[in-house]
Amino acid sequence: MQILKLTFFCLATVLVTFLFSCQPPEAPTDLTQAPLIPQPVSVEATGTSFELTDRTVVCVQEGLENVGQYLADKLAPATGFELAVKTVDKAPSKRYIYLSLSGDNAELSNEGYELAISKNGVNITANQPAGLFYAIQTVLQLLPASIESGEKQAGLWKLASGTIKDFPTYSFRGSMLDVSRHFFSVGDVKRYIDLMAAFKMNVFHLHLSDDQGWRIEIKKWPNLTTHGGSTEVGGGEGGFYTQEEYADIVKYAQDRFITIIPEIDMPGHTNAALASYPELNCDGKATELYTGTEVGFSSFCTSKEITYQFIDDVVSELAALTPGPYIHIGGDESHATKKEDYLPFVNRAKEIVESHGKIMIGWDETAQAEIGANNLVQLWNNADFAKEAVGKGAKLIMSPATKSYLDMQYDSTSRIGLHWAAYIEVDTGYIWDPATLFPGIEKENIIGIEAPLWSETVTNMDDIEYLVFPRLLGYAEIGWSPATVRDWETYKIRLGQFAERMDAMEIGFYRSKSVPWAE
Repeated sequence: MQILKLTFFCLATVLVTFLFSCQPPEAPTDLTQAPLIPQPVSVEATGTSFELTDRTVVCVQEGLENVGQYLADKLAPATGFELAVKTVDKAPSKRYIYLSLSGDNAELSNEGYELAISKNGVNITANQPAGLFYAIQTVLQLLPASIESGEKQAGLWKLASGTIKDFPTYSFRGSMLDVSRHFFSVGDVKRYIDLMAAFKMNVFHLHLSDDQGWRIEIKKWPNLTTHGGSTEVGGGEGGFYTQEEYADIVKYAQDRFITIIPEIDMPGHTNAALASYPELNCDGKATELYTGTEVGFSSFCTSKEITYQFIDDVVSELAALTPGPYIHIGGDESHATKKEDYLPFVNRAKEIVESHGKIMIGWDETAQAEIGANNLVQLWNNADFAKEAVGKGAKLIMSPATKSYLDMQYDSTSRIGLHWAAYIEVDTGYIWDPATLFPGIEKENIIGIEAPLWSETVTNMDDIEYLVFPRLLGYAEIGWSPATVRDWETYKIRLGQFAERMDAMEIGFYRSKSVPWAE
């Protein structure tokens, strides 16, 4: 009898557990509780929800078909829904997601959006297509994390109802990938772009040349890649992008509203070029290829006219391939170039960049040259140089190494990375404000922020993801969200809830002990 009772109890327990486990998940109804990153400017809830089904239609105004198709394509793998994209003049009465341009909301600027969710449908409005694209990223985050899966998932695809009004604090929200010290494939670069786009970042800086490798084909100077691109840190085989591959990367980024900024570092960090063409050296002798990590030993011969013909040829071809407004000339750590040679060189390089219709960007050392309101200076090390740039009317990109360098280790136990600038734990990378970090540099002087990843210790996509995530989410929020809604104590909770989403995105992120990760 005792055994019979025990058996009945066990069966009952299993049955109850089964019944409760089969209950459908509760539909989200409080939009204000959604863990969004970056945090929107304002969120209001209305207490109901909208269900996405296979009968939902993606409706767009004429001319927005590509954005609508992007949304349908993002939703398809996990839901299994092949949603139709229809061009219409106004939203239907129910079961719709409608994307339209208003063009007259000054508060939203070029990248903001308004997202209105009701039981019947979802209305997304913006002044420009970029705003609609960023709204789509928000819609994806409002759905269960499994929406990020590449395979069909069992799920209740519901959005809490309400209104989100959102627009960025800074117009420049970027990250940099160093493909010179270690080379990364076109596929890896595209994945990096996709991961940036998911968090509303809009600038991708490619560090294309350095002492260890030259990574972009220049047709007038073919040995740059044949010889200069043939190795990397540690002596690997290196690599380079053909102009067709580079153009493909640029187009891929454009489709995600990301601007590519190519960097050709000069006059230092130039050994790959000096090894490829002896005439760029003052003694006319080619240097040896370099596979180490030390800096500051190389320099173009700034007194030779062939040097400036070389730069003009390189910038000419790169400008023709790059529709964005910027060319980055580097300019940092030129310890082998005397100051009396360095300043005229930067001035000449600036003129060459501008002659090809582009805006010059340089690291903070370039602030010493004859720059002005048409130039950008990227602060990485010296705030005094940055203040000098501000005094000359230039705008700043904030990339302080002690706060934003993604190649810095989280702590002394990090499996890869460096720590010459600092250890940057996830909280350290988040708790700073570009507009208050340095006295004398204010928000009006800043165009935006960038988180660079240098690749001395980074050899593959797993390494990239380990160092970049989850810190990139914090930099995305610093660039997008107003300081008034940014707070570490609430951010770390939201970030902790992103563990499942990053897993679904197959991101091999670092599980910092400073974050309460939701299991």
